[in-house]
Amino acid sequence: MQSQTGFKLATSLDELREVVDKYKDTQGTTIPILQDIQEHFGYLPEEAVEWAADRLEIPRSKFYGVATFYSQFYLTPRGKNIVTVCSGTACHVKGSEKILNRLTRDLNLPEGQNTTDDMIFTLEKVNCVGACSIAPVVIINQKVNGKAAASKIALQVKKLGKEEDQA
Repeated sequence: MQSQTGFKLATSLDELREVVDKYKDTQGTTIPILQDIQEHFGYLPEEAVEWAADRLEIPRSKFYGVATFYSQFYLTPRGKNIVTVCSGTACHVKGSEKILNRLTRDLNLPEGQNTTDDMIFTLEKVNCVGACSIAPVVIINQKVNGKAAASKIALQVKKLGKEEDQA
């Protein structure tokens, strides 16, 4: 089997077998199984989810129902650097849309795409990060940037991109 990211899934499934088998005789483990698969691959490859569902004799639809319900799960590969822009009311009022538009343009992301073709960046828009007092908020690789300005965030992202080019 070949995954979307091009690696041989069969090799990875051999490695994943131990992880999934620990749940073989336990009920109610859909979320931990999906978390383990995602931790292993960085996202939930269709082939891996279906393999785990079949191996554990759990309907594939149950896995997909959970994976699409919870925002912590990703069905497509994500970039190495994750940039999350809060679009909650406070952030929106304080300019998060301007930041999002600037990053979308700077990262050259077409409509409907949130990960760059080179897999270096994923740009996410979320409903709220719960930090309204420091709005607008942008999280770059889990580092919170409060009272963010589009130009400052754009510079940080550009710097990250240059670091990736040099690596």
